[in-house]
Amino acid sequence: MTAHLPVLARAAAAVVPVGWQPSVVASIPLAPRRERQRGYNQAAIAARAVADALGVPYRPRLLERVRATAPQASLSAERRAANVRGAFVARGVPPEVVLVVDDVTTTGATLSVAAEALAAAGSLRVYGLALARED
Repeated sequence: MTAHLPVLARAAAAVVPVGWQPSVVASIPLAPRRERQRGYNQAAIAARAVADALGVPYRPRLLERVRATAPQASLSAERRAANVRGAFVARGVPPEVVLVVDDVTTTGATLSVAAEALAAAGSLRVYGLALARED
């Protein structure tokens, strides 16, 4: 599956609206334990490919996960929002325009919380891009 992520990410980058030109691309960080178990972060792989396709830097540590969360897949929309609330902080002063990449979105809760963290730290515009949507 991960072999196809860069191809999918480049295709996604091709449809990023012109007005969305970010200063940097960031990814949703996994909990360290979960990343060790998997051996990779699929959102990070995709974000790097999106950044390359857009010709902007990839900042892998712009967002930091400050607490582990339960897997979102089995949760209701309401519980997903509560589950990720306060899970991320921005490290340092973020650029004014950031594109945050996640692998899959269902309710948008994770991307929303990441955007809130970046906005609280000073970003003026934060866009979210998910490679897939799960209903």
